[in-house]
Amino acid sequence: MTESQTSHRLPPRVITLIYGAAVLGSALLLIAAWTQHLPLNRMEAVGFVAGAWCVWLAVKQNIWNWPIGIANNIAYIVVFWHARLYADMSLQGIYIAISLYGWYSWLFGGVQRHSLRVAQVTMPVAAALAAVSVPATWGLTLYLRSVHDAAPFLDALTTVMSLCAQYLLARKQIENWYVWIAADVIYLWLYTARGLYLTTLLYFIFMLMCVAGAKEWRGELKRQEAAAAAGSLRSVGRTA
Repeated sequence: MTESQTSHRLPPRVITLIYGAAVLGSALLLIAAWTQHLPLNRMEAVGFVAGAWCVWLAVKQNIWNWPIGIANNIAYIVVFWHARLYADMSLQGIYIAISLYGWYSWLFGGVQRHSLRVAQVTMPVAAALAAVSVPATWGLTLYLRSVHDAAPFLDALTTVMSLCAQYLLARKQIENWYVWIAADVIYLWLYTARGLYLTTLLYFIFMLMCVAGAKEWRGELKRQEAAAAAGSLRSVGRTA
């Protein structure tokens, strides 16, 4: 269970206070929604809290992002069913499967079955994802029109983009953040149009977190490259 080294720039006491405040705020929101002191959908509130924690922990490369993300998926299966966003509802089930893969991959997918490190997507993988995305979006749009989905093209497009991003996240490839940012921009409009205002707020927070994630992972990638270069120099020095 590792976190990005950038989190250690703050004193441990400050970090503890920040996390403590976040936990308290999450608990208060859930209690207020569950007791109807706030006019919020209960499952949407659960999805909001779990989703925010999931993305933040992914930014910090913390393995707990995966089980918390699965809780988020379960909550949104219920939310999207009632909102008639069937592709997004089905997407949550696929997310659960990819999350189980990502959970395993982050723990044992690295060199010699060690934890996975931040990397960049290879050109063959990027080309394959792009090649699959166009027909998948087209086919899903046709299907969603046939079942009277509320927003067939946008629902299909964001579904495919999200699956690509989730796969890249499971492989700990930095490009996942850029795909998520693009998808989140579309989601903001889609959920506002459906009256899911708490979810709209959540996806705006997601977008900001994704920007932070891209920045942190770029820094991590540079540190890895610097460490690898230093290791190569030491190896050359020993053999000279």
